[in-house]
Amino acid sequence: MENNIEGVETNTRIYEVGYLLLSSISLEDMPVVYGNLKDLIVSLGGEIISDEMPKTIPLAYTMTKVIQNIRNKFDTAYFGWVKFEMSPDKVLELKKKLDLDVNFLRFLILKTIRENTIAAKRFVHKDSRRKTTSSKKEGENETVLPIDKEEIDKEIDAMVAA
Repeated sequence: MENNIEGVETNTRIYEVGYLLLSSISLEDMPVVYGNLKDLIVSLGGEIISDEMPKTIPLAYTMTKVIQNIRNKFDTAYFGWVKFEMSPDKVLELKKKLDLDVNFLRFLILKTIRENTIAAKRFVHKDSRRKTTSSKKEGENETVLPIDKEEIDKEIDAMVAA
């Protein structure tokens, strides 16, 4: 993507950094660490498009990070992301600076698009999981019959034999 600002052409791309911050960071210090990341992106010539304040999440597995020669284990972390536009040659510099920051447990920088790509959670209605062939109309009450295991076994055997 080429931008033409005041006659100067610059080649920039859209990136997104997803990151996990250490859970040992206090809630009072979280806005500072979060602000430092955004300031770093801007200082490298990036333009922030959208972002999300880090939130505490449980991790799928225990992660370790060596801090001051001590191996620390983390089961939770703060997850956040920032979408930004930046020159490709500056992204490597951003990566190097994030590697040196002790507050980051992990991070990932991806090329992306400007549009909002957050996938909405799908709502699955209870009735849509199981299709019934009943001729009853919606809203009619159905009586619950006791389960006869022998009859069910006979029906299963008949289906398997067919």
